[in-house]
Amino acid sequence: MPHALRRHHPARPARHLLPLTAQPSGGYLAFLGRISPEKRLDRAIAIARAAGLPLKVAAKVDDADEDYFRTNIVPLLTQPGVEFIGEINERQKARFLGNARGLLFPIDWPEPFGLVMIEAMACGTPVLAFNQGSVPEVVDNGVSGFIVNGVEEAVRCVGPLMALDRRRVRERFEQRFTADRMARNYVRIYHKLIDAAERHHLSVVRAPACTSSTPNRRPARASQSSDSPSTPWPPPT
Repeated sequence: MPHALRRHHPARPARHLLPLTAQPSGGYLAFLGRISPEKRLDRAIAIARAAGLPLKVAAKVDDADEDYFRTNIVPLLTQPGVEFIGEINERQKARFLGNARGLLFPIDWPEPFGLVMIEAMACGTPVLAFNQGSVPEVVDNGVSGFIVNGVEEAVRCVGPLMALDRRRVRERFEQRFTADRMARNYVRIYHKLIDAAERHHLSVVRAPACTSSTPNRRPARASQSSDSPSTPWPPPT
């Protein structure tokens, strides 16, 4: 089963869509989500610094990842060009993603969906993501972003990423990830299942019931052979 279908598909109804930002005002790359070992913020920092672009980090830290954050990430946040914003709300998210030149999604685990990717695409912001989990099912390589296999490849793709047409990124989001599109897909699948069930029903040949017009009879007693001695019945007393 595709990774993107392994949990509820988080498509958005039209009234809740993040707005397109065709002309971003920020010159930064964005990292949004949760700070944990599998999300690999350290990779995002390395990519942004190697590309010579600032990185803004809007992320929360769960209690379970507090030690990892303080030991592995906090020292990296002091590097030039790295700005840690912390957790943001939905209204702030539209501005944060919309004004970014690109979203970095350098995961190191089989991500089941990755909601932040389609949120960025809704804003027209292209996604630079590592080839893990659902990423190939979400990102249209060369259209809504780029899919890479390592940090060096990611650095090479930053320039082409920022050159992608943001209106096309938004267009791909609307074609694939809105609630209307999800509903149409479900209806199409239901029609296929119904049609298949009807075809199967018509192809089944029902065998006639096993009936007999001959009444049940007791089997006849075998006749005695002529050379067998006759035994009187009842026996004499």
